[in-house]
Amino acid sequence: MTASSAPTLSHKQLAANYFNAVWELLDLNVRTKEEEEKMIHLAHASFWHWTQVQDHTPRNISIGYWQLSRVYATCRNGERAGYYAERCLEVSLENKLEPFYIGYAYEALGRADALLSQKDQLRKHIQLAMEYIQKIENQTEKEMLMKDLHGIEAD
Repeated sequence: MTASSAPTLSHKQLAANYFNAVWELLDLNVRTKEEEEKMIHLAHASFWHWTQVQDHTPRNISIGYWQLSRVYATCRNGERAGYYAERCLEVSLENKLEPFYIGYAYEALGRADALLSQKDQLRKHIQLAMEYIQKIENQTEKEMLMKDLHGIEAD
């Protein structure tokens, strides 16, 4: 296949492909430094491509910020995780997204708090996430968020 005959992928396709590639790396039990770096670059690439999709939604942006926060938390960079968690929360609240997405924004903040040993903030963000869990109607979504909240380790 020559370069000129290679299929052109849309921003939406690239965003989704990179997003899924990040999950493959997040699902690994152990990652090398190179895999962590790749994961960070893929998460940023996915997010950027979502911003280029003409009909992207605030939900797409919220999810992208959440994934960036999770990637940085997984790489043990609490400050960057917190930055993207804050952006996730801002977008989610400003656009009145469903409780599931707001709950996950608080989950991301809690994860960053744990890394930064901010125990009071951690308790506050976990409590806020729990309040949003009560507003989620879909049982599978409730359980998913609850499981992730229980996975946050306070140092």
